[in-house]
Amino acid sequence: MNRNTYTIETVQSMLREVDYLCDRSLATTVFLALKLNRPLFLEGEAGVGKTEIALAISRALGRKLIRLQCYEGLDTGSAVYEWNFPAQMVAIRTAEAAGNLERKGLQAELFSEEYLISRPILEALRNHEEGPPVLLIDEIDRTDEPFEAFLLEVLSEFQVTIPELGTIKSNEPPIVILTSNRTREIHDALKRRCFYYWVDFPDFARELEIIQVKVPEASEAFSKEIVSFVHSLRSEELFKKPGVAESIDWAKCLLALDTIALSPEVISNTLGALLKYQDDIAKIDSSESQRILEQARSNLKEIA
Repeated sequence: MNRNTYTIETVQSMLREVDYLCDRSLATTVFLALKLNRPLFLEGEAGVGKTEIALAISRALGRKLIRLQCYEGLDTGSAVYEWNFPAQMVAIRTAEAAGNLERKGLQAELFSEEYLISRPILEALRNHEEGPPVLLIDEIDRTDEPFEAFLLEVLSEFQVTIPELGTIKSNEPPIVILTSNRTREIHDALKRRCFYYWVDFPDFARELEIIQVKVPEASEAFSKEIVSFVHSLRSEELFKKPGVAESIDWAKCLLALDTIALSPEVISNTLGALLKYQDDIAKIDSSESQRILEQARSNLKEIA
């Protein structure tokens, strides 16, 4: 689909076709990022579906997904490019054996495209047959400020400079999506180059719809009970509240156990699918599970 033919409705529809359900607000932001060819910066709690948005856009547009998973200490060698040192050494040894050690010619050969290993950012700037790829820069908040500064050039000009080869510039910029769990603040200079969207936990109706799409084997009544319990659980004082990904996993676990209705016992036995910290799990004992379940069922009655 040509970006000039995008509308908010077509964006929302194409994401739904690949089972990503979003409201008009998010669809509008994605539409603007695609239409105006601007990076999209997604921030929110872990597990709310930020990474899944990039995967959905890739599937919906039929574009290659290139993922850069960020971590502390990430440098250009891991993110952009590096030279194939073992292959270069083999080439040097071969040249030595053949008596062909003309310095300038050998150097030009060693630092050519043949020995260049493209990492995610450089790979995203190259031409791709199916069109510009989706470059997912995941969990940018895990990196440090020097790497943020480096990204400014990439996101401003969609180019990188390799000293031995010169500047490599994208003919048609990739679709760039950055995600952050907000473990630290990202510099304003980087955010200014992007459209920003805060991805929040979905409301009851949206999360119910997601569960019904992702776990269609669950009955509507059971799906409602699952979603209501998760929403009640999120209101508790927890170190890490369960996200949508955990809701889906939990629903699948419950069905694998042939569960047709929640009980304190089954909740206690499967909390590891919802909560990922022992302190949180210890806090939700049988009596707490019973209380939260009763609250969830009371909330369901009010919704009905």
